[in-house]
Amino acid sequence: EAAWSGKEEEEEVLEEFLPELQDVGRQHDLDAKGKVLRVVTSAGKGLLLLGFLYMFICSLDILSSAFQLVGGKAAGDIFTEGSVLSNPLAGLVIGVLVTLLVQSSSTSSSIVVSMVSSGLLQVQMAVPVIMGTNIGTSVTNTLVAMTQAGDRNKFRRAFAGATVHDFFNWLSVLVFLPLEVASGYMYKLTKLLVDSFNIQGGEKTPELLHVITDPLTKAIIELDKSVISGIATGDPAARNKSLILKWCKTFTNTLRNETVPGPENCTSPALCWCSQDLCYTLHNISETYNIQTCNHIFVNVDLSDLAIGLILLALSLLVLCSCLILIVKLLNSMLKGQVAMVIKKVLNTDFPFPFGWVTGYIAILVGAGMTFIVQSSSVFTSAITPLVGIGVISIERAYPLSLGANIGTTTTAILAAMAAPGDTLANALQIALIHFVFNVSGIILWYPIPFTRIPIRLAKALGDITAEYRWFAGVYIISCFFLLPLFVFGLSMAGWKVLVGVGVPIVALLIIVIVVNVLQARLPRCLPAVLHSWDFLPLWAHSLEPWDRVVAVVAAKCCCCCKCCQTGPEEEEEEEKGGGGHFLEMYDNPAMMNGVDWGEKREDKEDVLKATQL
Repeated sequence: EAAWSGKEEEEEVLEEFLPELQDVGRQHDLDAKGKVLRVVTSAGKGLLLLGFLYMFICSLDILSSAFQLVGGKAAGDIFTEGSVLSNPLAGLVIGVLVTLLVQSSSTSSSIVVSMVSSGLLQVQMAVPVIMGTNIGTSVTNTLVAMTQAGDRNKFRRAFAGATVHDFFNWLSVLVFLPLEVASGYMYKLTKLLVDSFNIQGGEKTPELLHVITDPLTKAIIELDKSVISGIATGDPAARNKSLILKWCKTFTNTLRNETVPGPENCTSPALCWCSQDLCYTLHNISETYNIQTCNHIFVNVDLSDLAIGLILLALSLLVLCSCLILIVKLLNSMLKGQVAMVIKKVLNTDFPFPFGWVTGYIAILVGAGMTFIVQSSSVFTSAITPLVGIGVISIERAYPLSLGANIGTTTTAILAAMAAPGDTLANALQIALIHFVFNVSGIILWYPIPFTRIPIRLAKALGDITAEYRWFAGVYIISCFFLLPLFVFGLSMAGWKVLVGVGVPIVALLIIVIVVNVLQARLPRCLPAVLHSWDFLPLWAHSLEPWDRVVAVVAAKCCCCCKCCQTGPEEEEEEEKGGGGHFLEMYDNPAMMNGVDWGEKREDKEDVLKATQL
């Protein structure tokens, strides 16, 4: 906490007076023409910011489509093994992996609804899958934070602001998955709600933001999302179909006449007409006629889904990173001096005593409302990540906004479920309510009491580590979202005996390490002298420094002198001059950083790192 908060009183004084004096001085120096030019420049920057934000959101949509083209059919195949989903841990991992493959929790949730509606999956078995989709969707903003790895301080804040969402989802799963397996309380509660209300199917969910983004995204690519659901539900025709939508306007005729050998083969005597040697009958057969092709640029391209997906993946990542960098640059140029001070105070200041506790809950409502507007928790959390990186939004404020995003995406799913047909309405609504109850339960556990806001502390600790060793951010993403789920999935497939035999010792070891770390920081006298620190272990077992040297050597040999992997001489010299400039700064504006005692911050930082060295 000391390493992140610093000397708040000094910073508040600097924020209050210095920027204001600078702005007053600049305004006195400007004549009328200069003031008009300044207003026009600010308006132009605002329009550019909106344009880049629009392109950023559209690139996230295209990125999701690209992932579905690359891994959508594989995601459908993963769901085909219904027996595997009977294992809660396997279901959780499948939910994570499928959401990672399609980069859309709504798509993976719709697959689950399709499987439940077709009888291939029971609602109770779908609960762990829904929990997994919650984890998988949080990787998007973590990837967005990686684009700010060039600046150590921005990266510390951005990565912490993004991973606070990850830690909330992981911790919620660790608590509520065993509770659900043991008691089934989410299933029973949502079943009671669905049975209590006689809910009729309604209209489709309002699209809101999609009305603005669809003209651009649909001009680039349109997908037939029923193909993935068809593969998951075992439709053999769906396996050979392309995910790229070619015909946007079709007509389906469900009745047609057919010739049959004789009257005995007619549907019924009333629907049979015989003329000489031929008999005609009316069959209820669906036949689809293609009327109008789509207008996107890949409609007539002779490439496979995988090739088009890779092309879109590369282009969308390029546009996304470019827009994000430009957004950060614009925000840095716009949010200076008094403007930065006002925005920071509006976003991060609590209500006066005794109503300060209300502020966080209002932030949750704001996050839910904004997510409902953009209809994607990934888009909303990815949009606030750069604001956390440049210091406009604090980690403490980003946390309730992310929790609200979790609630907002479930309300969208509930409205979408209510538009389902009558035969699938109950199951679709119950699955959406399970997602809602899971997120609300997590908020009740990890937010109301400040002591229980563990995700904030974990995210700050990870932000410090990744700022010191930026390559560790990639290790974290690969380990938590790919290697760990695959490892758990392999153990669960091997049987419960293997899972218990391997998993229980690992979990017990992790618990022991956590308890020892806490005691080292709080009550070292309760530990033997040898456990007062982890120095009795080899250095590589309790420090990342040896691994950092290995990464530096490998990077040098591969001629990949990337600033994300190792610190260059110029940056090291700059840090030495700054007196520990890799610690948290609220702003990049130098006027707001004068007078901060970096020596004291360095000592606090070293104490924190020593307490959590392992």
